[in-house]
Amino acid sequence: MNIETKDVSITLSHKEIVKRASLKVREKEFVGLLGPNGSGKTTLLKSIYRVLKPSNGVILIDGEDIKNMSYRETAKRMGVVSQFNNLSFDFTVEEMVLMGRAPHKKAFDRDTEEDYRIAEDALRRVDMFDFRDRSFLTLSGGERQRIILARALAQQVEILILDEPTNHLDIKYQIQIMDVVKSLGVGVLAALHDLNLTLMYCTYVYVLKDGCIVAEGPTEQIITEKLINDVYEVECSVSRHPKSGKLNVTFFSKI
Repeated sequence: MNIETKDVSITLSHKEIVKRASLKVREKEFVGLLGPNGSGKTTLLKSIYRVLKPSNGVILIDGEDIKNMSYRETAKRMGVVSQFNNLSFDFTVEEMVLMGRAPHKKAFDRDTEEDYRIAEDALRRVDMFDFRDRSFLTLSGGERQRIILARALAQQVEILILDEPTNHLDIKYQIQIMDVVKSLGVGVLAALHDLNLTLMYCTYVYVLKDGCIVAEGPTEQIITEKLINDVYEVECSVSRHPKSGKLNVTFFSKI
């Protein structure tokens, strides 16, 4: 499955937050969306998963405008892990993950043995099965993030939209979450702050600044010392790690 934005602009409170952004995620491609805070990453992602409506441009799934698709249809094909997971009502962890099965059901359908099996498998993949009877509201921020990923896994989608998926996670679970996502073999569009995680997992990146895509291309070609200085306004060095062979970013303090 491919997902594409063409010249998408988004205006909020009379201010243009995203400006003519065009990007594409091809089948099984792991794409990073980079940029400093306030650059428009989350706003662009929200338009893709239909929380916000673009003021201009189109969003396509396999060439079809999502405006012509039902929300249920897009939910069967696209899962979302956002950075804000606050709830007004309490649910168990298992109930939260089972919500991922909703797009595959009709109204008032009961959960089946197959649904429970899929939910169990999703919880095991994020190392949270032992928490299945816990209240979601009692979990830490990092634990909640892993449950939200498990819910997306239970949707059995063809593409994942991730907005800071490693927020609140310690290093072990950052790598575990990214490994799980990478292993799924689905298309991924992930807004990320950590440039080293981006270099480890993303094959292609788009870089946003002030709402505009200012760079795009294969990850190792795009993440350079000059780009980081221009976009993030920090000094760094980019070198190849002696063990992993991946490029690695080291930041410098001026103090």
